[in-house]
Amino acid sequence: MRLNIIVLAKQVPDTRNVGKDAMKEDGTINRAALPAIFNPEDLNALEQALRLKDANPGSTITLLTMGLPRAAEIIREAIYRGADTGIVLTDRALGGADTLATSYSLAQAVKKIGDFDIILGGRQAIDGDTAQVGPQIAEKLNLPQVTYAEEILDLSNGTVTVKRRLENGVETVKAPLPCVVTVNGTAADCRPRNAMRVQKYKYAASPSEAAALSPERQALLEKRPYLKLQEWSAAYVDADPEQIGLPGSPTKVKNVENVVFSAKESRVLDDSDAAIEDLVKELITNHTIG
Repeated sequence: MRLNIIVLAKQVPDTRNVGKDAMKEDGTINRAALPAIFNPEDLNALEQALRLKDANPGSTITLLTMGLPRAAEIIREAIYRGADTGIVLTDRALGGADTLATSYSLAQAVKKIGDFDIILGGRQAIDGDTAQVGPQIAEKLNLPQVTYAEEILDLSNGTVTVKRRLENGVETVKAPLPCVVTVNGTAADCRPRNAMRVQKYKYAASPSEAAALSPERQALLEKRPYLKLQEWSAAYVDADPEQIGLPGSPTKVKNVENVVFSAKESRVLDDSDAAIEDLVKELITNHTIG
């Protein structure tokens, strides 16, 4: 069975390096001030897609991402690991989008891709932690959805069987295809890069990147079409200007505040039972615990 698989992925700021310049005055993320990485749970989703491809020879994986032109970096990263191609949905008009506008834009891109059997994506992105985009895309495409997936157990006869990791246990569900599946960080880690694929695709570039390349590199892209990554605009996917970017985003950031945790005081206790008991009573009395 040959599958057409779409993996939704995002290039996100590395939240381990958040500093005072991480946010702009309008409440949006200052992406230029932070290192950009492949969203971790999207890598978990990519691994599930690669396993489906391994089990179904002839299948193809298309990585779809929305962001700045530099987001082509994660498409190359996905191709190094086994994906086939990728699309960067990029446009100034898409900037500042909340989850509603983002899901609309990505849903329009999925419609443009057209032929697919399953859409996989991470549960949530570390720059927002909303877990809303995947389910919203499913709703906009009128597709069934499975969230909190930990493993795809089977895909056959027009259905997919998924193990879900929930707060209080595990459940196994079955859904008809095509459908949307969002994958937990508890799923299997993504496999490493394949050295041969790195050598083959290391010069892959999007049109925005190609414009800044030397004539020799541009000639290489023309000679090897498989190195050309696709770049789509909002107009290309027939997106309504009123439903994308800031105009299509009802969520507004009212205020941004940096919070720094620091200890105001410390106390040294001896190791007697009485000292520990007195501390616990004090913490209960001032409602720190209990």
